[in-house]
Amino acid sequence: MPLTLLPLPAAEVLLDAAFLAPAEADVLLTELTASVAWRQEPIKLFGKQVMQPRLTAWYGDPAATYRYSGLQLEPLPWLPILQNLRERVEAAAGTRFNSVLLNLYRSGQDSMGYHADNEPELGLAPAIASLTLGATRTFRFKPRPTITAAALSLPLTSGSLLLMRGPTQQNWLHSLPKTARPVGPRLNLTFRWVDRA
Repeated sequence: MPLTLLPLPAAEVLLDAAFLAPAEADVLLTELTASVAWRQEPIKLFGKQVMQPRLTAWYGDPAATYRYSGLQLEPLPWLPILQNLRERVEAAAGTRFNSVLLNLYRSGQDSMGYHADNEPELGLAPAIASLTLGATRTFRFKPRPTITAAALSLPLTSGSLLLMRGPTQQNWLHSLPKTARPVGPRLNLTFRWVDRA
């Protein structure tokens, strides 16, 4: 199933809700949860240092160092399973990626607040491909004050691929809020290109 453009003004957001079959997504969730070198890092949030409410890992090409929220991430070398997924996501997105940030949301209490992926090393109009494995969680888009548009809530199911590109990061914020509903773990892989030149 091809990527389909979502009705989000001043943005370019595409979704393939069935990029991976459910059975394959389940296998990948199990394998990656067990094999990835997960960390829980302290980050700066509104001037305070807090522990991230999720586990993370950063893999990529040797020069793909990434900085956000006061962290500097040095890439771990690609695992074969991640390299295979990178090639498949690149083919679907028509874009090259040199790194992937993995986020493991262990329960509904793990979350990500509103933010934009607009660090300088990502460029002005980055393409970011987000692959979901595991529990369905609601992904939210909120326009910046300069954009007149309604917010959008999007349930991302296991095996779905979301591609954000063009002016999306300049005009919109996105989040993965907490939920009181009992949910299992969700693993999210966000493939990106980091320019260290």
